[in-house]
Amino acid sequence: MAININSFTTLQHNDDHVQLAFSSPQRVLSSAILNGGFVIADHIVNRKVPKNGNFCEAPDKSLSNYSSAQGWRGNIVGMMTAASMDSLRVEQVNVEGVDITVLVTTGINNARRAGDKADVQELLAITEEVGTINLILVFSAKLTDTAMLEAAMVATEAKAAALQNAGILSPISHQVATGTGTDAIAIVSGDGSQEIEFCGKHVLLGEWIGRLVIAAVTSSLAT
Repeated sequence: MAININSFTTLQHNDDHVQLAFSSPQRVLSSAILNGGFVIADHIVNRKVPKNGNFCEAPDKSLSNYSSAQGWRGNIVGMMTAASMDSLRVEQVNVEGVDITVLVTTGINNARRAGDKADVQELLAITEEVGTINLILVFSAKLTDTAMLEAAMVATEAKAAALQNAGILSPISHQVATGTGTDAIAIVSGDGSQEIEFCGKHVLLGEWIGRLVIAAVTSSLAT
């Protein structure tokens, strides 16, 4: 069953995926496997995959085929995780007329600290590790490109703070983890009348990004 999380976004959640559908195409900045970077998207999907990480086809192709099988049309931003979809947490607030929604699923089997020795010592190689903390932030207001990048930065810092608070350690360095080796993030800029240029830690929007991400990740880790 789909539920509305704001005026232009519906959420569908089951054991296999978390899917956001937009009533009209929205600007998205992401590090997603499928259609990452700056795109105009109709959907975002976070799909659960097996923990062994073995794929019979390329991950982006697998996500594309899965989305087609679900009947989702248009441009789709796709993420993958081995985390249980039961780890989904949603935090929301309205700040001076701007809706902010944070969604997260967490798996920390491959927790890492930034700067840890890489598992694969080849510059162009890829990893099949799975686990993953996937974050999606949806704003009802328009964000400039710069603000979208700043939102991703603050959210990433907040995720690291939540892991620090929880005492999650990297098995490589045995220091506090700052994420996993396969985390992904997506920032959705809405089509509201307001345009946001700044959302760093000195302004109210940045404060709430941090609060919501810390709350969501903390709750999800406790699953």
